[in-house]
Amino acid sequence: MSNTTPTSLRVVQGVAAHEGVDPMDLEPPLHEVIDTDALDVLYRKADALSVRIEFTYRENHVRIDESGHVDVTDATADRGSSTAVE
Repeated sequence: MSNTTPTSLRVVQGVAAHEGVDPMDLEPPLHEVIDTDALDVLYRKADALSVRIEFTYRENHVRIDESGHVDVTDATADRGSSTAVE
């Protein structure tokens, strides 16, 4: 995946990969949980900002660092198992 892939799409792909499901099967859709347009805008402008976001989606802890790297771990676990999306 390239850095031109919207952050919201990388989150969906990361969560789906972590859960071993098709991204289209994720319920509720990510846009019902967070403002995906705002997320994408934040990381398009991230070169001028220091933005780090963490939230829970489908019992997964999603962490997005300053570079837009997406890391998905189990929210209920010790976070030892993770799936990263560049």
